[in-house]
Amino acid sequence: MRQYENLGGDSGVHGYDIEPDSIRVYFANDRSWYDYTDGRTGARHVARMKQLAEAGRGLHSYINQNVRSMYAGKGKW
Repeated sequence: MRQYENLGGDSGVHGYDIEPDSIRVYFANDRSWYDYTDGRTGARHVARMKQLAEAGRGLHSYINQNVRSMYAGKGKW
C-alpha cells in the first residue's frame, strides 16, 4: 500500500495500490478497502482515480461524486 499524501488535509483515504487495470483504495475511518476496476468502474474513471491518488488530492471527493457504488470488491485491512 502506498500512503495517500492527503494534501487537502481532510480526506478519508489512507492509501492505495495501483495495478494496470485497477486501483484499490484504503480508507482510514473504518479500515476498509475498495477495488475499482476498468471492467466494473470504467477505464476512464479508474485512470482519473490513479491520477488523483498519485497527486495526493481529490481522490475521496471524486469517489463520492462519481463512482461511489461502482466498486468490484471490498474488504477490511
